[in-house]
Amino acid sequence: MRQLRELRGKPHEIALGMAIGVFIGITPTIPLHTILAVSLALLVGGSKLAAALGVWVSNPLSIPFFYYGSYRIGQLVLGLPGINLPDDRSLLAMASLGGKIVGAMLLGGVILGIVPAIVAYVLTLKLASSQWFRDAAGEHRE
Repeated sequence: MRQLRELRGKPHEIALGMAIGVFIGITPTIPLHTILAVSLALLVGGSKLAAALGVWVSNPLSIPFFYYGSYRIGQLVLGLPGINLPDDRSLLAMASLGGKIVGAMLLGGVILGIVPAIVAYVLTLKLASSQWFRDAAGEHRE
């Protein structure tokens, strides 16, 4: 909350950045979360710092749920059968599963991230528009 209160910018820019960060944070793109969120915020005029904060919705406790949920949603939308591990557990055999799993996870992550991103936008917009937030922003400008 302290870091959020220290952000500067218009409420819409801060809320947009946070929504982008939360959205990206839920997708299965973990090594690139911050880079993707900040880049997207830059492209659409959102707060880059809020986007970087928003990706922290993804953490060691939430990642397994996001990744599993992403896969299951993508699997259902794409009509893929469940994962059947090959009897031959060689690297080549396991790699053959990769494309379908990655595709399902990416699609599912996009779908899974929409509602939390909208909620993050609305809540952050209300917070960033509040007197409490504006008072904190005023303190940092003096």
